[in-house]
Amino acid sequence: MSNILLVEDDLSLIDGLEYSLNKNGFNVDVTRTVKEALAHYADKKYDLLLLDLTLPDGTGFEICKKVRSISDVPIIFLTASDEEVNIVMGLDMGGDDYITKPFKLNELISRIKALLRRTKSSFGIPELTSNGITMELLNNRVLKDGEPIELTAAEYKLLSLFLKNPNIILARDTILDKLWDGNGDFVDDNTLSVYIRRLRNKIEDEPNQPKIILTIRGMGYKWNVLR
Repeated sequence: MSNILLVEDDLSLIDGLEYSLNKNGFNVDVTRTVKEALAHYADKKYDLLLLDLTLPDGTGFEICKKVRSISDVPIIFLTASDEEVNIVMGLDMGGDDYITKPFKLNELISRIKALLRRTKSSFGIPELTSNGITMELLNNRVLKDGEPIELTAAEYKLLSLFLKNPNIILARDTILDKLWDGNGDFVDDNTLSVYIRRLRNKIEDEPNQPKIILTIRGMGYKWNVLR
């Protein structure tokens, strides 16, 4: 049974969220402030965090930033704003997904289950290697030129998809379907662009002039195997 830390200060929303999560087999701890959330996270192992952006003593961004310095636990932001700047900021600092209020509880549950499946999925081969990048699937670790690099769950899934499909142009819709378990309507092209940019920053020698993950205009992206 997965443990979820819910950080939300809206009492009218907490009851419904807690009930739905428990009904779907999740153990839920509820906190209402940044301070309480960090204290709970330090004392217990969680499989996923649900973070509201606006809290009485700070923001969900603060929690994400501190957690990301020590862990790659999946994080979903609950935001009352669908402004691009907030979405991009959350994803850039390590968030794996977001959902805009008001949202349907069934949709949130589906996203949680999909993210946990991706995080816990096992692979049939021990490692994938290309362009100096090695993905040790059994150890859930990625190396660049022999040095470990930190990836979020979504970045890890995206890299795996590219490594399994070298020199093949992957359409944006195909990538979204693979990343979000066939439910690409949960995200938009802008979200994928953020993930691509973050992954390039971690694996490309010159992210602004990518040579590995190429953008094929009007078609999608391609993992270019360097000779």
